[in-house]
Amino acid sequence: MLHFLEQKKINFLCFEIMGCVHGKCCTRYPSSSDGDSGRRREKRPYKCKHILTQRSLELVPVPSHNFTLQFSVLTQHGYYPDTVERENQDSFCIKTQLQGNPNIHFFGVFDGHGQYGAECSNFVKDRLVERLANDTTLLDDPLKAYNSAFLATNSELHDSEIDDTMSGTTAITLLVVGDTLYVANVGDSRAVIAVKDGDRILAEDLSEDQTPFRKDEYERVKLCGARVLSVDQVEGLKDPNIQNWGDEYSQGGDPPRLWVPDGMYPGTAFTRSVGDSTAEKIGVIAVPEISVVRLTCNHLFFVVASDGVFEFLSSRTVVNMAAEYADPRDACAAIAGESYKLWLDNENRTDDITIIIVQIKGLSNSGASATDNEVDCGPMLMKSIKGSFDTSSVSELEETYGSVRTDLYDTQQSCQHSVSMNRSAAIVVPSPMMHQRPSQLDVG
Repeated sequence: MLHFLEQKKINFLCFEIMGCVHGKCCTRYPSSSDGDSGRRREKRPYKCKHILTQRSLELVPVPSHNFTLQFSVLTQHGYYPDTVERENQDSFCIKTQLQGNPNIHFFGVFDGHGQYGAECSNFVKDRLVERLANDTTLLDDPLKAYNSAFLATNSELHDSEIDDTMSGTTAITLLVVGDTLYVANVGDSRAVIAVKDGDRILAEDLSEDQTPFRKDEYERVKLCGARVLSVDQVEGLKDPNIQNWGDEYSQGGDPPRLWVPDGMYPGTAFTRSVGDSTAEKIGVIAVPEISVVRLTCNHLFFVVASDGVFEFLSSRTVVNMAAEYADPRDACAAIAGESYKLWLDNENRTDDITIIIVQIKGLSNSGASATDNEVDCGPMLMKSIKGSFDTSSVSELEETYGSVRTDLYDTQQSCQHSVSMNRSAAIVVPSPMMHQRPSQLDVG
């Protein structure tokens, strides 16, 4: 049973995050008065901030295709009863008009882990978008620019003053270029898009969690020398020879984790990240998996969020909840509040929670790919790139990534091949003793 004071802290935090999600400011006009005459000054409208998110509603046009993105973000510090003062290791980056181009916008969520997780996530948040902003090939080859930015940022983090030996960050990022989305993912945070299909709304994942539950990722890290075991297996409580943990939806215990061949570390529950130089030696790489989606008039909004949101909420539930609110600030607050509540219902702590919701307003697709008399509004997934390279195409790899961290390629050349609702902590040190398919919901 939790200590009384800890319970009070939990109740306070629940109230803090779960207050009225409709809690916008009471009026559009400030009630200031003239100090000399005592008469009220003329009322002037001002940009209203949402009580819970403490953010104004933000809009940015995409003039090349005549639509608007309306968005908001919320980040909530996790509750850890043993380390109440622990800082929020999540960070986010929203950069509109990248390279001064009104048609390019960036959204990213970074979930740090380890002792220096906050430093890692903030470093990557700043450097990744800076790399993209300074890449002259971004418009000509967004895939190449994205890959180069991730690997260069990973190299910079290794060479920085931040100790990333056992710390790092996941990264789920989305680049809007006109009517096309480029989604680059490293780790187990997630992006999902809502697609109208008749009287239903489909929740389609834009990323795929990179964990040992995935057969391709499991086989890749095994080739790199990783032992894949749950904490119970490492501690001798379960047979380590049983390499079957079910899936992330039905598996209720500690997930499979990655360990060095002769030690009880690092214990990562993900197979890709930025940083984590120790885990990198056993196949935890910074190469992103990238999906490319052409927007249509049936795309309603997309969500970019850390795994603190998806621990107990499915992509379908998140889309379902977001679809209930016209204001993305309300949607952010409701989803974060529900996530926080479910954490406390199931555990005595919560993870950090960060969510960005971007609504797509006014996209008609006229003149994009349809004829004069017909507009194609069907969902369109253009392609998905796993961020993997055949060992026989080393020259192609070098051409793609240039001079980025050649020693990392030595590991990746032999390790690279070409989901999650129930996750535990990203990195765990054991005790001394020892794909989600599109889902749908009804809207009418």
